[in-house]
Amino acid sequence: MALLDAQTLSRLQGVKLRARAVMEGVLSGLHKSPHQGQSVEFAEHKEYAPGDELRHLDWKAYGKFDKYYVKRFEHETNLRSVMVVDASASMGYQSGAMSKLEVAKTLAGALCYLLVRQQDAAGLAVMVGGAFKDVPPRASAGHLNVLLDTLEHTKAQGPTDLGSAADHLAEVLPRRSTVIVLSDLLDERQEALKRILALRQRKNDVAVFHLVDPAELTFPFDDPTLFLDMEGEGRIEVNPREIKQSYLEEFGAFLADVKAKCAEADVDYELVRTDERLDEVLLRFLGRRGRRR
Repeated sequence: MALLDAQTLSRLQGVKLRARAVMEGVLSGLHKSPHQGQSVEFAEHKEYAPGDELRHLDWKAYGKFDKYYVKRFEHETNLRSVMVVDASASMGYQSGAMSKLEVAKTLAGALCYLLVRQQDAAGLAVMVGGAFKDVPPRASAGHLNVLLDTLEHTKAQGPTDLGSAADHLAEVLPRRSTVIVLSDLLDERQEALKRILALRQRKNDVAVFHLVDPAELTFPFDDPTLFLDMEGEGRIEVNPREIKQSYLEEFGAFLADVKAKCAEADVDYELVRTDERLDEVLLRFLGRRGRRR
């Protein structure tokens, strides 16, 4: 697939196809990049010795040299990762080809593909309607279908409650997990984000994918418009031209505050526009993490 923009991905039916397309784009990019990210960068072969991992035997090398060789990697580790997907009503907003939730599900699915492909454990925690749908981390190929089916059937509904999500994750996550949060972070409670970021203090590796629709960044409204609260019953009719500047300043301050708090908590932060190429989003993310390590 030449282009993996939102318009192209929106024509693919279902999370599985979209996620696989993004995953293939990422693998192609990783093949070309010297920064390949965690657990994917091949370093060298070594002759097999008792105690080496059998799953790393290179059978092609055996067929060629009639000796057993083991693949070694730069960042050898067994990851346990959980994709935390915000499926609140605000994530259903879209001004273009894909909603914030569709982008979040596609990114989560692609990451699950990559993790399972490298024999690391992937799981899900979906925040929906004030409740949670958990899929514990596993590394089997069959488990991938469970993850993708769960994402496929997830719909946007209910309020955003990052605080409850943080409490839930603190209860169910094993220590030292990789936690990847995919959310628009539109929670009115000031302490909510801090509680999510506090998962880092529990020795977890935490990353935040902040989903933003282009209309939220540019406020492209001119005529009198009725704005509806997607997570409540509020509604207000305004002249967008009168409030555009103040809105842009407020939203810009919100983005800057989130980024600063993530940096302070030693949490990776990735701002994701829903009209971006998602393979490039993941390559940017994986490349930065690879350089940090």
